Amino acid sequence: MTTLPTPGVAVFDLDGTIVDTPRAIVESFTAALAAFGTELPAPAEIRATIGLPLEQAVGKLLGVAADDPRTGEGVRRYQAHFREHILPRAAELLFPGARDGLTALSERGAALAVATSKHYASADALLSAAGIRDLFRVVVGADQVTHPKPHPESGHAVLTACALPAERAVMVGDTTHDLLMAKACGMRSIAVTYGVHSLPELRAAGPTWIAGTFDEVTALLTPLFR
Repeated sequence: MTTLPTPGVAVFDLDGTIVDTPRAIVESFTAALAAFGTELPAPAEIRATIGLPLEQAVGKLLGVAADDPRTGEGVRRYQAHFREHILPRAAELLFPGARDGLTALSERGAALAVATSKHYASADALLSAAGIRDLFRVVVGADQVTHPKPHPESGHAVLTACALPAERAVMVGDTTHDLLMAKACGMRSIAVTYGVHSLPELRAAGPTWIAGTFDEVTALLTPLFR
């Protein structure tokens, strides 16, 4: 395995990669959309939008444009439900091995970053509620870029903040959006199979490595930060 020069940066997606939130996201979307009195989308349909910016996901599920007033109302209702019902459970929603793995990588001198489709405030709140915010040097939310994942802008924002070239970064994510962003940036990537997208979908996006648990992610990254 090629050694990543130190310092390097490990860039993580958030939902479905560090925090086991897909089920909670479905719960929050269902509660938010119920207020519109229309037929609720199936859980699988909601789950398929994970990884998209919130406005796009809500608009798609409501069948309206992202700038439609109903989309804005759906976003507000979703965020309120997530804040009230999911954030208090954040620490227990961390994937097994995530806290210890991230801490170990940080102690080895790796810079840690998050590139997420969440808004920055929501990502910051979730990481803080989970008790791991201080481990991350950089957090880039979808509202901080013009073009969210899979566009490379989020990845470039992390690289700029860390003053590092792409060859000294590895992206870790559970969706093709993460992997395609990494490829567009020139980063290597680790696809995790315990999140949203299936193994065939992930393989099709061409990750450098594949991991089935967060412990495996840590094992893959650790030799890169010697």
